[in-house]
Amino acid sequence: VQLVETGGGLVQAGGSLRLSCTASGRTFSPWAMGWFRMVPGKEREAVAGITWRGGGTYYTDSVKGRFTISRDNTKNTVYLQMNSLKPEDTAVYYCAVRLHTGNLVRTDYDYWGQGTQVTVSS
Repeated sequence: VQLVETGGGLVQAGGSLRLSCTASGRTFSPWAMGWFRMVPGKEREAVAGITWRGGGTYYTDSVKGRFTISRDNTKNTVYLQMNSLKPEDTAVYYCAVRLHTGNLVRTDYDYWGQGTQVTVSS
């Protein structure tokens, strides 16, 4: 499975960005996909996750009400709509695939994208 992320960039505080992650490479039927982020000196943080069939979601507390995760099963794509961005959202964002039933929050996903930088200026 190959994952390609797009949509990162530089935005002012209060602005919006939408990240996309498209999977390819094999018959795609994962249990879930997730978005994580990492800043230097800190551990990778689970931002949001979504189950592929049922659409159940998870959000870390700091993004609830501001970020929305969604998926398009026909395009093998997961999105992260990020609104009301804050400087503390600055990080490299990674999407990931979990093939089998598990936990949306844990970082032991099976495949990872290359990451896309999101920078929020104050």
